[in-house]
Amino acid sequence: MNTRVQELERIAAQYHLNDDVVDKFIEDLCQEYCCDWLATLVQPAHDVVELGYGEGVTVSRLGHLARRYTVVEGAPTLAERLRTEHPDLVVAEALFEDWLPPQPCDVLLALHVFEHVDDPVALARHLRSWVAPDGEMVVIVPNRDSLHRRLGVAMGLQPELDTLSPRDLLVGHQRVYDLDGLEADLAAGGFETVERRGFFAKALPNALMLGLGPEHIRGLNVLAEGLPASLCANIAVRVRPIG
Repeated sequence: MNTRVQELERIAAQYHLNDDVVDKFIEDLCQEYCCDWLATLVQPAHDVVELGYGEGVTVSRLGHLARRYTVVEGAPTLAERLRTEHPDLVVAEALFEDWLPPQPCDVLLALHVFEHVDDPVALARHLRSWVAPDGEMVVIVPNRDSLHRRLGVAMGLQPELDTLSPRDLLVGHQRVYDLDGLEADLAAGGFETVERRGFFAKALPNALMLGLGPEHIRGLNVLAEGLPASLCANIAVRVRPIG
């Protein structure tokens, strides 16, 4: 098992498969809300590829909507869980950087991926070959400029907006993006942006929101629809191959 796969297995064991992580419900509810938008981008005739299984929220919501739905997962334990829970889907157990699809896809979902990888521009260039000329990739990442990070700096809880928190390190984040930085990396990889969105009006860290119920989390996601994307906890872009 190489070093990268070992790191993915660490994250799987310490986060995705760890029921003692008490704030996962917040992230899961936010992903559920995002799926309302993502579902509008997937058509019955589409060939969809998703990068990573994670908690399985998007697979459960979107996997039945497309003609073919493939999940690329590098952690063996999560790949096995995916095969067990979703035997009707295609599972490619591989690192993103090493895999190639049998044919270009219509929709590529890179949800909370680019903040994890060693070389995001190289990955974007690699992924460009996965997407059909008239297809698109959807990218979602945590936002460097979100309200809760701004508050953290204002309160002296973190020195800079892009300082990685203990939670960032737990889940394997290597960076945090703003919109300009994300779009610059994707442009360097051969993509152009066609839509920008923000999700989750998050003013406090997860640890201070553990007492909130699902209705509060959904309300904060609805509230984010009226805010600039640059203030939201997560930023999303739809991009298409250039040329």
